[in-house]
Amino acid sequence: MQVQGETSHLRVERLSLPACLALAANGAAPFAALGYGTPHELAWMPTVNARVLSAQGAMADVWHVAGANVESGTTGIARWRTDGHWLLGAIDIDESAEEHNLAEIAHRAYRDLFKTLDQAATPHLLRIWNYLPQINADGGGLERYRQFNLGRQEAFFEAGRAAFEGAPAACALGIHQGALSIRFLAGRKAPLPVENPRQVSAYRYPETYGPRSPTFSRAALADIGNGEVALFISGTASIVGHETVHHGDVLEQTRETLRNLEAVIAAANGQVTHVSGAFSLATLDCVVYVRHPADTDKVRGVIESALGVGAPLIRHAVYLEADICRSDLLVEIEAHAVAPGRLRA
Repeated sequence: MQVQGETSHLRVERLSLPACLALAANGAAPFAALGYGTPHELAWMPTVNARVLSAQGAMADVWHVAGANVESGTTGIARWRTDGHWLLGAIDIDESAEEHNLAEIAHRAYRDLFKTLDQAATPHLLRIWNYLPQINADGGGLERYRQFNLGRQEAFFEAGRAAFEGAPAACALGIHQGALSIRFLAGRKAPLPVENPRQVSAYRYPETYGPRSPTFSRAALADIGNGEVALFISGTASIVGHETVHHGDVLEQTRETLRNLEAVIAAANGQVTHVSGAFSLATLDCVVYVRHPADTDKVRGVIESALGVGAPLIRHAVYLEADICRSDLLVEIEAHAVAPGRLRA
């Protein structure tokens, strides 16, 4: 475990599945990873159970820590790995084996998530990834995503966690099969939340979007050691204010999504004293969620036209088939980036 008081440097790289397996074969498995289309049996790499639409196939974001012993364990239904400073956890719940509704299941999942953070002394959530089967389906008089928001926010309140200003960066996507899945990254230091000036904060949405608002910030900045800052951008889509724009037009929705990403990045850069280059759209590591697989080339084409085919984002982007949290949204992009610098006081 990391000695209390020491700084652990967290590093991330996006790798192909063969490269990830080679890392593990050449020694101890990395600290942790989040896989896209990767095998389910790798304990150190919880996967996103969604169809990969990228030509390069299965990929993963691999998280490294240096010079520290990594421990793994379980807390209730949560599985986790930690070096004492950083923690990556995973929760999977087969709803078919449950007697409760989705709101109650989500509440239970987040209750164990918060217990994990408390027991591991990594109290601050940096980023959460939520994947719900049939996210836009009716859950018995209330859309399943809205049911999920009920249970999630109730768990935040119960745990005394910030559910509005100060909520963590997050995304919520609809997968077509498998369990309700939650992945989460946490640390000892609180991140700095970032909002998008073009959008109403999600936790301030009007009641027309459900009895409880979504619990997340548009992005978060975190000191990850070694003089570096990480930017975690939540799932971002074609929303201006609080309303969906460009209904039925995947090209314009993608362009609007890029404009929102630019706005979030600009807001984040205003909170960081950069040693060298600032965060930029072209250098993000993105996951692009596409509702209709046939739209993948159109979405990719818009991004390539905006950034150029040689941009790092283009080379590293992962495309997944997923439903977006609103039935009228056709594409969503979430991302992370790391840059030398420090958070402003």
